[in-house]
Amino acid sequence: MTISDRRAATARAAEYGAEIALEHFRSTLTVDTKQGILDSVTEIDRTVQTELTEQLEAAFPEEPIIGEENNAPSVVPAEGPAWIIDPIDGTNNYIAGNRVWGVAVAATVDGEPIAATTALPALGETYTAGAEWTHRSGDSVTVSTLSNPAAFTLTPIFGLADIHRTELVAATETIISTFGDMRRAGSAHATLAGVASGELQGAVSTVELHPWDTVGGVHLVRQAGGTVTDLDGNHWRHDSTGLVATNGTAHEAVLDAFQE
Repeated sequence: MTISDRRAATARAAEYGAEIALEHFRSTLTVDTKQGILDSVTEIDRTVQTELTEQLEAAFPEEPIIGEENNAPSVVPAEGPAWIIDPIDGTNNYIAGNRVWGVAVAATVDGEPIAATTALPALGETYTAGAEWTHRSGDSVTVSTLSNPAAFTLTPIFGLADIHRTELVAATETIISTFGDMRRAGSAHATLAGVASGELQGAVSTVELHPWDTVGGVHLVRQAGGTVTDLDGNHWRHDSTGLVATNGTAHEAVLDAFQE
């Protein structure tokens, strides 16, 4: 099974899930909460998780499938192939009728991403990456060429837990005081796709994030020419604490700002 085969499988799954989710977008939804008032989940999140799991299980039997919903396994295996599904990344946006949300599917081997697709159907865009390239709706994209940190637009990526909110305040202050501008999209995968396509110069988190929120997007950035590390500048993995994804031109400057 080649990387190209697995990349094609991520695209089929993500685009199928995106069709399901888009069909119900801006309709009446059943919404539950998980660990907090803003930690929302809809019946569509669960449906997409189920449908994509069944699709991947049929094509790749006995390969683990990691996912956010339906009590799916949450730990990426250290050895062998695996799949990671985020059925709707940006669920609060989805519920509110905001178009910034997506369906993300990634393939890993020995814990490292080798292929990924992020479908953003309400925006009419699909990002996919295999080996050494990233495409947006069929066209090649690369990271931004800006090199002056004072001109960088950065996005903080944080969850909704109390510790994340505390860290978000500090990260926001760092971005505003050190760099050019800040965005906050409400979708980690849309954010990382923005870094990969040069719309943003970087994305930063100082906490540990879930693999379904990050792994595929990290692969998009790397294959588009960007750099992704942990807060210490080491190679980022799905279990790293902190994530710094940039266009690579001033990665050390971004690290320095957040290490301080």
